[in-house]
Amino acid sequence: MPAESQRLYERIAQKLANDISRGQYKIGQRLPSERELAQTFSVSRPTVREAIIALELDRLVEVRVGSGVYVTNTEPPGGKAGATDIGPFELLEARRSIEGEACALAATRIDDAQLAELNALLTEMRTENEKDVMLSEDADRRFHETIAAATQNSGMIAAVKMLWDARTRSPQSRSLSAKVRATGVKPRIDEHTAILKALRQRDPEGARAAMREHLTRVIDALLKATEVQELERARQQIAEQRKRYAASQ
Repeated sequence: MPAESQRLYERIAQKLANDISRGQYKIGQRLPSERELAQTFSVSRPTVREAIIALELDRLVEVRVGSGVYVTNTEPPGGKAGATDIGPFELLEARRSIEGEACALAATRIDDAQLAELNALLTEMRTENEKDVMLSEDADRRFHETIAAATQNSGMIAAVKMLWDARTRSPQSRSLSAKVRATGVKPRIDEHTAILKALRQRDPEGARAAMREHLTRVIDALLKATEVQELERARQQIAEQRKRYAASQ
């Protein structure tokens, strides 16, 4: 794929894959920290995170929580890199923009039956959060798609459905969701309640703000849940301990 048509995270992943293939990073070697890579490539840390997920899916690296990212192969074991994908943070950024506007429009057109449906879905999410994250994610999708339907705009409805479909079929998003589920992250009831409250009040500005705030918090939660902790602080602590031990001898 021509470089100019690649997504930013794909270009970063390809550069790192090339460095691994050329032997700049050996098997078993730890990659530079996420912060260092972001500075090297002049990109955001979420972009680096997406690139690392792509490399992990191609089985070129292994992410060890609390330690770092380590090279496991010099070439993808399958013989070629995996299919390109919309990065999970790119997808959330798009959702924040599009669903924010859809929510504002829905606030001016939503009917009582749709409000009742959203309330029922909120109850469903609350109940399922106590049982099964996958079920609550399904209720979460239906909540957002019901808001899109309330816009009565076929373009908005199609756009929101497309973004959720992309999330469902995305290998990267599935990998990220599995990591997030392992930390116990589930749909936030209070944030969905705020969205529903603004819709009940037929408040477009409030509805837009509530939806954008919700998806911003989702981005923040995913960043926190998938944070690859750096070793620099631990190394510094070990070095200081060694100095103290040497001084005491």
